[in-house]
Amino acid sequence: MRTMAAFVFPGFQTLDFFGPMEMLAGFFDEIDLVTVGIDTNAVPSRHGQKIVPDCGIDAGDTYDLLFVPGGDAALDLAKDPKVMDWLRVASGNAERVMGVCTGTVLLGMAGLLDGKRATTNKLDFKATVPLAPNVDWVKQARWVQDGKFFTSSGVSAGMDMALAVAADLFGIEKAREMAEGCEYVWQEDPDNDPFAAGAGLV
Repeated sequence: MRTMAAFVFPGFQTLDFFGPMEMLAGFFDEIDLVTVGIDTNAVPSRHGQKIVPDCGIDAGDTYDLLFVPGGDAALDLAKDPKVMDWLRVASGNAERVMGVCTGTVLLGMAGLLDGKRATTNKLDFKATVPLAPNVDWVKQARWVQDGKFFTSSGVSAGMDMALAVAADLFGIEKAREMAEGCEYVWQEDPDNDPFAAGAGLV
């Protein structure tokens, strides 16, 4: 059984979070989901609904898996040294680290992706990647794996990345079974990114 810390913050993007959780936390016998907030107060998403964290960052930083969603507010967290320190330590302890959309940029701003390949939301790509200049940003990718780090493009792409993590941990057939159970068409090719061209990146 692996523990997965799914970090939430005010203004997190709804599908960034709940889509990957559907895919990964669905492995009930393999993954124990722990929702972590800055504290234990209810956290509103970008769309207004609230989630109550299981614990705050003060409760610990040792988890097998770490997941960071995006949302415009994610970039504001870089101003909070306590959050950034927690991300650095928790990432160091985790065997897999995942970021979606601007959550990836936040990991980059924490220095965790320096010298590594990563991707993020294509519509915001030009505006956000300069915030983490030491990352090898991939302009055209649905998701990217570099070692233990898995990063994805915007919003729905997080589900494809989450299934790639599931395949990495449990085998591709288990990942395909999960996608089928969710009636989701998994984009298995990480390089198949139809949105990069529309954003003027390629």
